[in-house]
Amino acid sequence: QVHVVESGGGLVQAGDSLRLSCVASGRTFSTNAMGWFRQAPGTEREFVAAISWAVGSTSYADSVKGRFTISRDNAKNTVYLQMISLKPEDTAVYFCALRRDGDSSYVYWGQGTQVTVSS
Repeated sequence: QVHVVESGGGLVQAGDSLRLSCVASGRTFSTNAMGWFRQAPGTEREFVAAISWAVGSTSYADSVKGRFTISRDNAKNTVYLQMISLKPEDTAVYFCALRRDGDSSYVYWGQGTQVTVSS
């Protein structure tokens, strides 16, 4: 089993920065990738960013390119999401997810952390 726990959310003003963290524990030896997703009230969960565990290649949603940076610390089984120039439309619950080798999609999800950006 794998457990994923996010932290770092909060209430900030537009233009501020925030860093989210996500720690994975348990059977993480075959981690393939970790990603961040978000869900605003009344909307579907959407992809934000992802990083491959072995190589560190990254991908981003167009809406966050240039403002968000995903990174990882393999030794700590931790992935980060650095967010700058935050906008009110970034307000959402942010979820971390993990995909292991052989998984066709992200299987392990955290409970989410709330990010609220005031204008």
